[in-house]
Amino acid sequence: MEFRTVASERERFLDLLLLADEEEAMIARYLDRGEMIALYDGGLKGVCVVTKEGEGLYELQNIAIVPEHRGRGYGRALILHVLDRYRGQGVLQVGTGGRTAAFYASCGFEISHTLKNYFTEHYSRPIVEDGVWLLDKIYLKRVL
Repeated sequence: MEFRTVASERERFLDLLLLADEEEAMIARYLDRGEMIALYDGGLKGVCVVTKEGEGLYELQNIAIVPEHRGRGYGRALILHVLDRYRGQGVLQVGTGGRTAAFYASCGFEISHTLKNYFTEHYSRPIVEDGVWLLDKIYLKRVL
């Protein structure tokens, strides 16, 4: 596996990023201000964006795995790489609205707080995951 920092032409990953965050306007809010990391393993497998939200606070804004490569450990590999890259620099948080909270918990994240009605207030259309309309954004965190 090879991890590459993406410094330019980040828009070429937009279709992949949209799999994890369905609204382009939301991605535009963090795409240019965060660090983008792409994972390659005989081709592109996934990408993530990490932003600095304050002194010692980082946020995993987006992590997306190429659909045909999901369930093979690439998401966990990206998270472990980010944890190692930012080790000792504070806390990494991630916000989610659905079933991915269990995945982050399995990576050592703990529930931090919830933003009520986040998805209805910040997205132009309903966000539905596995037939469930997402309302609240759940934040999880892990010490780096």
